[in-house]
Amino acid sequence: MRQFSGIITEISRILDRIAGFFMVAIMVLVVTNVLLRSIFKTTILGTYEYVGFLTAAMIGLALAYCAVQNGHIAVGLVVDRFKMKTQACIDIVVNVTAISFWGLAAWYMAKYANSMTVSGVVSPTTQAPFYPFVYLVATGLLVLCLVLLVRFLESVKKAAFGR
Repeated sequence: MRQFSGIITEISRILDRIAGFFMVAIMVLVVTNVLLRSIFKTTILGTYEYVGFLTAAMIGLALAYCAVQNGHIAVGLVVDRFKMKTQACIDIVVNVTAISFWGLAAWYMAKYANSMTVSGVVSPTTQAPFYPFVYLVATGLLVLCLVLLVRFLESVKKAAFGR
């Protein structure tokens, strides 16, 4: 279990670093575009599209590591007052629900990316294909599901053994 958890944590950390690279790329692209516009009266063709692509990929890839760090918003005002086993049971229900939702989201994103690949959908300005970015988002969601699976298994262990 620890080894599986460590592997998932490391994969999510790597995806988070890639997301950080995308953030830097977005900043460089926007600043360069602004400078080119103000100094040389020209722009980078498709800046808006590239920023959209990179932002979507960045968010999708960063979700799993955010979950590893418990960086999401959690309201525990009521739940914190329950016994440890009751809290673990609530965590089980929440994790199963989250795994189901994000698993379906990852599945449909992958199906959508596949349909875009087959149909050859490209962006209007730069003619860049959409599907690689949609696959990146689906990958990020899949890794998020694996992080939630680790959380689920930890909750089951707490509910069963009280640890």
